Amino acid sequence: MKMQSCKVRVLVLMLSAVFLAVSVSCTARESEQLNNPYSEDEGKQAVLYGSFSERPKHFDPAVSYNANEYAFIAQIYEPPFQYHYLKRPYQLVPLTAARMPEVIHLNQKGEKLDYGANDDDIAFTDYRIEIQPGIRYQPHPALAKNAQGDYEYHRLNPAQIESAASLNDFKATGSRELTAEDYVYQIKRLAHPKIQSPIAEIMKNYIVGFDDFSKQVGDKPKAALRNLPMVGTTALSRYQYRIRIKGKYPQFIYWLAMPFFSPMPWEADVFYDQAGLADKNITLDWFPLGTGPYLMAENNPNRRMVLLKNPLFHLETYPTEGEAEDKQKGLLVDAGKKLPFIDKVVFMLEKETIPYWTKFLQGYYDASGIASDSFDQAIQFTGSGDVALTPTLLEKGIQLQTSVAISSFYMGFNMLDATVGGATEQGRKLRQAIAIAVDYEEYISIFTNGRGVVAQGVLPPGIYGFDEKTGINPYVYEWQTNKVQRKKIADARQLMTEAGYANGIDPKTKAALILYFDTTAASIDDRPRMNWYRKQFEKLGIKLVIRGTDYNRFQEKMRTGNAQIFVWGWNADYPDPENFFFLLYGANSKVQHGGENAANYHNPEFDRLFEQMRNMDNSEQRYRIIQQMQEIVRHDAPWVFGYHPKNFSLFHHWYKNLKPNLMANNQLKYTRIDTTDRDTKRQQWNEPVFWPLVLGGAVFVLMLIPAVIAYRRRIKETKL
Repeated sequence: MKMQSCKVRVLVLMLSAVFLAVSVSCTARESEQLNNPYSEDEGKQAVLYGSFSERPKHFDPAVSYNANEYAFIAQIYEPPFQYHYLKRPYQLVPLTAARMPEVIHLNQKGEKLDYGANDDDIAFTDYRIEIQPGIRYQPHPALAKNAQGDYEYHRLNPAQIESAASLNDFKATGSRELTAEDYVYQIKRLAHPKIQSPIAEIMKNYIVGFDDFSKQVGDKPKAALRNLPMVGTTALSRYQYRIRIKGKYPQFIYWLAMPFFSPMPWEADVFYDQAGLADKNITLDWFPLGTGPYLMAENNPNRRMVLLKNPLFHLETYPTEGEAEDKQKGLLVDAGKKLPFIDKVVFMLEKETIPYWTKFLQGYYDASGIASDSFDQAIQFTGSGDVALTPTLLEKGIQLQTSVAISSFYMGFNMLDATVGGATEQGRKLRQAIAIAVDYEEYISIFTNGRGVVAQGVLPPGIYGFDEKTGINPYVYEWQTNKVQRKKIADARQLMTEAGYANGIDPKTKAALILYFDTTAASIDDRPRMNWYRKQFEKLGIKLVIRGTDYNRFQEKMRTGNAQIFVWGWNADYPDPENFFFLLYGANSKVQHGGENAANYHNPEFDRLFEQMRNMDNSEQRYRIIQQMQEIVRHDAPWVFGYHPKNFSLFHHWYKNLKPNLMANNQLKYTRIDTTDRDTKRQQWNEPVFWPLVLGGAVFVLMLIPAVIAYRRRIKETKL
């Protein structure tokens, strides 16, 4: 009787376990996904989910100059102009400005010149900018006022500072209208030595009085800038200001679309510069203050960063025109609608690529890049060499978007070096031979999963003067059966012989020519690439010695001219050929002038053409000059033209208004998310599977039955 009772209890236990598992399953089906990493309320908002892997260091627009920082501050700050989201080629349009600037050329006496005046007669150029009235700053404690009209938090006492752990502890917030003086104040901030803006040295060459103002400011507090005049910039009225630059520099307008020239209220510096706040990370570098569509609501670099829609954002609407095919692609569905569409943007910390990729496939991230570890899961190559998504991603409705970045990676030669440099035929032919031997097609295939386009010259695609049809480098490539092919290694060896290094032998040592490659790539992960470079030089019989070092030491070598061969890169600041050709302009030599000409290249004819081209408006004449400059550089070969990276981005089908804009950083305001579609797919892709749990529980209980029976038998025998 007791044994039967025991069996009954075991059966009841088993059935209870099964019932519990089934109950959990049913309950889970009625609730949110068990693996959802977000709170329930976020799932019902228009929220965009992204990630970051490294903490942004600067949110002060005078200091920030990094892509991972621009991903945030470009949504918060507003310079007077921006790039049109849809039109190509890239076109500047007003943002906070009421219209494009009035550009006035002046002679040395400050007298206005007629349109079309000779460039030599232009001593100054005025940019007169009128901003829209009624634009307001986001709510912020720095702008809060009390009942008497005084600023609430501009004179904090030690107790108030001690009790504050975050900006959110200052409960009162305020706002005010954007004025022209705020733009003038920001330009003055660029000149302040304490702020150390990365473009201060550049602006000294252009903005009148910038250098003198910087010296005048000295150690004065930032708030003092408000009352110090700068000759080159002044507010003409509440809504109009003027910037005066030296000579003629048409590319200056592009700087006015960068965060550096965003407005800054003087109240922000007064508030943040109070002693003790910086110790608690209550600074402008941590909590920005702007007029843009979003504000920084949460800054927790160890977990997540959150942007919220600015409740005081001014009226801005989605573009009503673009390229011819934009309407067919659905990019004008939201034409004329008020921006932004997203209520909240959540950036989660993701240091590892695999967890991020998994969450993207589950629908918990709206967009994703493609890491090397996940490339084969996402991309397949067709027979013609084109790229396509794998069937798994196509079934999920994921979209692939590719674009060639407006940037270049190249191998540079130090033209001051006695072996690889100089303007002699020996040095030139050695460089040309190396340019043929270093097979960047192979590099792109091995190290970037095919995500790159081999460079044929200084300019990347998308920059005025780039010629895709005829602009090949004839010293490295040739046409064969209507295809561009890299020259054979035999051609490179012939150049080596003509340079005096037959079979790679140095006539001075009677041994293999030794060249030195200076790099910061010194880790184990970098070894495959370094070995690849060695093999490229071995094709010519050259022994390449890798000199790995830390970044500071490498920079010192570059500054002093002690590097021989190196790899460098450049991302466009603005879409103009001047922004690339200046990297080879003699007056920008890194060793002699501390500029960005890392190769220390100097060719008088190239420099003459550069000076003629840089300030010209786009025209047939400018185009011809650009082609001449390309030819000179291809012939002299101060660089091995490497490649232009190709961006591969993935987006779920609920992500709307997608179009690559490689110059703009403020795309978030144009983005729209179909939250209903996203929620449906998340439920479908993350349906809990409980039958293994039920089966496992039943098996576990059945396995217990013999043990319980044996235990009861032993108890009975013991009693007997």
